[in-house]
Amino acid sequence: MQTIGAAWLYPLILACGALQAWGPPMNGALRQALGNPWLASVVSFLPVVALLGILFLCLPRPMPTAAGVAGMPWWAPLGGVIGAFAVVAGLLFVDRVGAGVFGGLTITANILMSLAIDHFGLLGMPEHGLNLGRVLGGVLMVAGIALVAAF
Repeated sequence: MQTIGAAWLYPLILACGALQAWGPPMNGALRQALGNPWLASVVSFLPVVALLGILFLCLPRPMPTAAGVAGMPWWAPLGGVIGAFAVVAGLLFVDRVGAGVFGGLTITANILMSLAIDHFGLLGMPEHGLNLGRVLGGVLMVAGIALVAAF
């Protein structure tokens, strides 16, 4: 369990997670309007790039150091590409399976992969070993999405 000092982050993280549920239906509507899923993906990312570019121009510090860039794992800049898979999947599939099933599947897969990342300390994360509670939580996620998909 994380320290109590970080507890104020939980409502913010929950709000961000709730907002993530809006993305696939919004992107699905964008794909339907534009017809081309690849153009819709580009259009979906343009406001993100613009917003982050403006924030960087307003808040350019700290700048990266040469040592930081040289010591960066080769895979570190690919997080956005990995995130793009979820965006494209939402563009293509959310209207076929529904927002609940799409969100449930992506969140359940995220939890299960996150448990593996934590357990093995992958991608530079500190190790947080599996225990009965974490395994049970993963099993309940799978059971929960099975129920959402079935009904």
